[in-house]
Amino acid sequence: MGNPPQTVWRYLYRGRLVYYLPPQCCDQYSVLFDEDGTVIAAPDGGLTGRGDGRASDFHTVRTQGLLLWRDPRGQARP
Repeated sequence: MGNPPQTVWRYLYRGRLVYYLPPQCCDQYSVLFDEDGTVIAAPDGGLTGRGDGRASDFHTVRTQGLLLWRDPRGQARP
């Protein structure tokens, strides 16, 4: 289980569907996958918080965000 709990998001980015996993903590990179599951970038995270530089416009250009999955182990139980 991560802190915060891991999530998987789908976005439209530069005309294609992509899948985004936010960073789990401090200096870890996020991961951005294409439709085939190939890693295409780390839009944020890392020591600088700016990712690997391959999708520096991701957070400003992305649209149609949809939360696909959230780790249920981090959610409060009734």
